Amino acid sequence: MRQFADTENLSELVRDALGAGRRVVSVDRLRGGSQKGVYRARLDGPRTESVIVYSWAEDENYWPSTGEADPDDPFAPASGMVQFLTAQRTLHGLGVRVPRVLLADGSRRRFPADFAVVEDVSGGTLEALFETDPERAAGALGGLAEMLGVMHRDRSRNYGGVDLRGHGDCVSEVPCERRVLHRALGHLKEAAARDGSIAAAESALRDRLEQLAERVGPRQEYGLIHGELGPDHVLVDADGRPVLIDIEGLMYFDIEWEHVFLRLRFHERYAALSRSGLDPRRLDLYMLAMRLSLVAGPLRLLDGDFPGRAFMQGVAVHNAKEALALLPQA
Repeated sequence: MRQFADTENLSELVRDALGAGRRVVSVDRLRGGSQKGVYRARLDGPRTESVIVYSWAEDENYWPSTGEADPDDPFAPASGMVQFLTAQRTLHGLGVRVPRVLLADGSRRRFPADFAVVEDVSGGTLEALFETDPERAAGALGGLAEMLGVMHRDRSRNYGGVDLRGHGDCVSEVPCERRVLHRALGHLKEAAARDGSIAAAESALRDRLEQLAERVGPRQEYGLIHGELGPDHVLVDADGRPVLIDIEGLMYFDIEWEHVFLRLRFHERYAALSRSGLDPRRLDLYMLAMRLSLVAGPLRLLDGDFPGRAFMQGVAVHNAKEALALLPQA
């Protein structure tokens, strides 16, 4: 049985962050996360009404272990207080709006896991605003496009997570597209073992991945990307500004990887975020790789006890169909 935080064991953290005079009156565990716990702590008194607490306890991570991570792999699991704080500082330094950190501690003296207490951005997600307040959402979407421009123009000659690499003078030895190809071939094998439609087309999908990778030319400079930026990972503050969350995977990489994910998650609204100059051959390879990732990942998550099972199954089924649709038609 997984053990989650509650009002009692979060109260001390919030008092340390905001002052001894503040009292936590209720705690809600927010749904949707698979690698960390996210809690909204509501407070008494006239000042800050609520804060968010992130907990990186082992019981909050639903992903099955895949063994020791390769430190050179930009797609290695990115979750933890160090990754969060480094990403938060990096983005804040660029002028990209992220939640303010009120307290962070990895000593395990206050709490049995690494944690951070952060600003509760009260305007809701951009995803929800698309439905409830389209005009406000349109303004935030324009602000998001500007943020992405700032991030993608921040360049590095090597790629990888900002907590490990940041800017450097050395050039990464293995090109991005080869990393993506290797990962996609692994996802294809994994998905074929769990999904009959992928298994039936495994050979054709493998050939297609290799063909697309061969078409991609060399590159030795990379932009700063969020990595999983959907409208559910964008909050909107009281001033209508977009605020990025779930930022632990921040890394330098081909910006085409970001744009493929944006296209998948923003659908017809992606036009406001698109930009010229993207490499169409990278986009083709990364789209198929992303689809296979969104089959293998959710099915792997379902090997465990993740609670949102129907949703994850739906993600896998949808992306299996979309992956097959990317094969050349006979």
